[in-house]
This record gives sequence, structure tokens and C-alpha cells, in this order.
Amino acid sequence: MADKKVNITANTYDVLSRPIISEKAAKAAESNGIVFEVAPDATKKEIANAILAIYNVKPAKVNIVNTKGKIKTFRGKSKGQQRTIKKAYVTLPKGQTIDILAESVK
Repeated sequence: MADKKVNITANTYDVLSRPIISEKAAKAAESNGIVFEVAPDATKKEIANAILAIYNVKPAKVNIVNTKGKIKTFRGKSKGQQRTIKKAYVTLPKGQTIDILAESVK
């Protein structure tokens, strides 16, 4: 079966904002997963197509989480709010990986 060719558009790079590097993301990496911050209006299908176009890896599964910004108090005086972000937990097929650190060093 021939693979479909995915066209890279300007919108493709707007879907994935940045990879998220945290303890939870490191645990996901152990089970062949990766976490990205994505555009607020991105869908699972758009995220999967962007990963296929940019990294040349077709994701096995994409889960999305909206993380609401917390309200923080600074030195007991002023209050502020962290920004609300949308995360995508991407599960890759067995045997395929994306090396985020090597991509950023180039």
C-alpha cells in the first residue's frame, strides 16, 4: 500500500508550538510517547498530520488536554494568572522515535 504524501503548509508549523519537557513528559517518553504544546484550536487530526509532515513519523495515538492557568500570588501582594495551554500527548508506533533535543541543537 502506498503512503499518502502530506503537504507542509504554513499552518503545519503553527499547530505544534513547542515540546514540553517535564517529569511527566519523561515518563511518557519511556513508553514511546512525547508531549507537545499545541495551538488552542488544533484538532487531533491536525496534530497527527503536523507530526507526520515535520518529523516523518505517523503517530499511533493523540490525546489532548486543556490545562487551565492557575492564579498565583506574588509576594503576598499582587495576583496574576498563568496562561492556559493545550497539550497533546502523542503515542508513537513501536520502534519509532523523535529526538527533540537533537532537532533543537541543529
